[in-house]
Amino acid sequence: MTTPVLDLAFAALSDPTRREIVQRLAKGAARVTDLVQPFDMSFNAVSKHVKVLERAGLVRRTRAGREHHIALDPEPIRRIAGWASRYERFWSDRLDKLEAFLKTNRKRD
Repeated sequence: MTTPVLDLAFAALSDPTRREIVQRLAKGAARVTDLVQPFDMSFNAVSKHVKVLERAGLVRRTRAGREHHIALDPEPIRRIAGWASRYERFWSDRLDKLEAFLKTNRKRD
């Protein structure tokens, strides 16, 4: 079961540049010009990535004069974590079975 919020968030986070921007914003809000520095791309290219993150609800933009400040909105990430946690039991069960299988096969060798 996905929702439009999850769909947009997953789509936005599918790009490594946008994931790096989110990782940077996890440390605190930044100006768009500050977000450009670590990337080998134009201001406009980074700005387009920020707009995708905005449409997904992952970041919020505020303006102070000519400066645009971008801040992380944790709610969509919280929803992703909640969605992913539903599968934790599945993977834990699978890993437990794999561990038991490996222990059994080691004893046979």
